[in-house]
Amino acid sequence: MKTMKLSNGIEIPMLGYGVYQVTPEECERCVSDAINAGYRHIDTAQAYNNEEGVGNAIKKSGIDRKDFFITTKVWVTNYGEGKTALSIDESLRKLGTDYIDLLLMHQPFGDYYGAWRDMEKAYKAGKVRSIGISNFYPDRFIDLYHFSNVKPMVNQIETHPFFQRNYDHKYMEKYNIAHESWGPFAEGRNNLFSNPTLKEIGEKYGKTVGQVVLRFLIQSDVIVFPKSVHVERIKENINVFDFNLTEEDMSVIRGLDTNTSSFFDHRTAESAEMFMKWF
Repeated sequence: MKTMKLSNGIEIPMLGYGVYQVTPEECERCVSDAINAGYRHIDTAQAYNNEEGVGNAIKKSGIDRKDFFITTKVWVTNYGEGKTALSIDESLRKLGTDYIDLLLMHQPFGDYYGAWRDMEKAYKAGKVRSIGISNFYPDRFIDLYHFSNVKPMVNQIETHPFFQRNYDHKYMEKYNIAHESWGPFAEGRNNLFSNPTLKEIGEKYGKTVGQVVLRFLIQSDVIVFPKSVHVERIKENINVFDFNLTEEDMSVIRGLDTNTSSFFDHRTAESAEMFMKWF
């Protein structure tokens, strides 16, 4: 598995298995299928309500804990100095582990500075090996970077062929923050899986559209988390390290970028109001 070195020297696998919208009842089976397919990087979150399923699957796999890279995220209702610390301990309990490999703040709202201070303490105490953020645009992650003691190491944001985040990526590189993608397939929006450009490129390599998308992002130095509950698709999504896209292929796919979210823009008043209803 190809890895990337974070700013603190920790190696993170470039491809992992995401469990967003995987029900608590189904999560353990899905993660077990992913582990059997070769995944060792699992991405979950407090808000997904399936951390226990992730932990159970890892424990039952019989594979040494040190061979896994586990990511979870603190939800906004758990932000705040002292409050975040308690939620980290609860995540450790649910995951059945003594440490978390990567802990992220899930959204750029609420008392995220208080949350970050607790995350820094957890990092220094060895409860987490690396810390970062999710859904932070450059203005907010640059602000946090300058007013924190431990700098964010990762930012997980919506990234796919139709929203490639080149501007954000440039500044993440400048501040040595690794770029992770949520929604690498845009949940199939804009007819991604039937896109003629992606299909044509895939046919050259005997690969599916999904595999082309994942390969494109990995070659763009973006960490990916494809999610599926179907074992054949789970196996397909990890089978992307036996081919390389040419620079011409990469350039063609870059041309698909609309620089527009397929979901929502956290910076708009409408999106902010939507999120406030969830907290």
